[in-house]
Amino acid sequence: MASTKSNLQIDSTRLWNAIHETAKFGATPKGGVRRLTLGAEDKQVRDWFRDACEAAGCEVSVDALGTMFAVRRGRDMSKLPIAIGSHLDTQPTGGKFDGVLGTLAALEAIRAMNDAGIETEAPICICNWTNEEGSRFAPAMMASAAYAGDYTSEDILSRKDADGVTVASALDTIGYRGAEPVGARKFSAFVELHIEQGPLLEAEEKIIGVVERGQGIIWYNGTISGFASHAGTTPMPLRRDALAAFSEVVLAVETIAKNHGPHAVGTIGEVTIDNSSRNVVAGDLKFSAEFRSPEAATMDKLHAALQAAIADIASRRKVTINLEQIWRKEPTVFDPQIVGTVEGATKQLGYAYRRITSGAGHDACNLASVMPAAMIFVPCKDGVSHNELEDATQADCTAGANVLLHTTLALAGVVSALKTNS
Repeated sequence: MASTKSNLQIDSTRLWNAIHETAKFGATPKGGVRRLTLGAEDKQVRDWFRDACEAAGCEVSVDALGTMFAVRRGRDMSKLPIAIGSHLDTQPTGGKFDGVLGTLAALEAIRAMNDAGIETEAPICICNWTNEEGSRFAPAMMASAAYAGDYTSEDILSRKDADGVTVASALDTIGYRGAEPVGARKFSAFVELHIEQGPLLEAEEKIIGVVERGQGIIWYNGTISGFASHAGTTPMPLRRDALAAFSEVVLAVETIAKNHGPHAVGTIGEVTIDNSSRNVVAGDLKFSAEFRSPEAATMDKLHAALQAAIADIASRRKVTINLEQIWRKEPTVFDPQIVGTVEGATKQLGYAYRRITSGAGHDACNLASVMPAAMIFVPCKDGVSHNELEDATQADCTAGANVLLHTTLALAGVVSALKTNS
């Protein structure tokens, strides 16, 4: 429960209703959400979000990559805004809370300020970053990475999905390619609320995770070229089986991550066999792989070990394996002062908390390279995310939104308040 040190609270019911109302856009039969970046459902939720922000008195604009910015005026508009928010796109079998909670909690924080008649010194900006998930277009966290200068807008606009549709074309289709140059809008800080997507908070019965670090990530695309041949007539010693070689790559990724633990993880998430057939030895295939670690030195070791393993597998299996590193995001260290502000707000509200490292990548991790940034975590059931079973409690979502509200007020500065609510 929140202490009496501050009786300013968000409207829990209004936030919960907004989460479930937006879950209708791309709702799946199993209770999840399929809302891929820049698709028809993404347009629906963007339109809803624009209307809701404007109704809350914000001025909404869109940049060249479709990121939405909703600004609530402050007393001194010469000051850089405090940015809060997350994303609204989901995985193909996503849930109601990943990204959505942070964006809608930011909207609810603005609504709570309006209800209490609060004027802040600095303006506040809600952000909906385009393509955080990376499920339709690569890389993930695409728009925030471009904002941080990791990619040019032209590069991102030319990226294609599996059907050959470019980001530029998809933006134009839904009407969300804005005129504002990427990175032109500046902020003094960014704070993102998110479900943990892991099991620690729930296991330790903590309500808030004060995020101080984020793991680094390496993404790979790979191909294996063997030789397609008859499954009945090709002797085992003479086979150049791409799939058998791939099975060794899968185990190598798993073993390498375990050997560099306890915090390193490795995953093979995708594989496609070209021209597959029941009675044909697999000739060619494509796959993806990734490693994550909170330490840059460990990431270097993971990469080197994988290169060595692949060379060995290719030689023994008489296949060609090409592995391309398509993305590397260094580990994030969030701004100590902003992290301290989050921790102070959490203590003020009386919530049980712990410091925590983010195992997932987030827009805040990109933005931390160009502005002070931090994150707030709340528990999710069984640590499950990127799944239709993803779930969180109303009480925990409310607590996270309250911490976001008070963190934002501390950063933006309160000029006046006509009333408070409880």
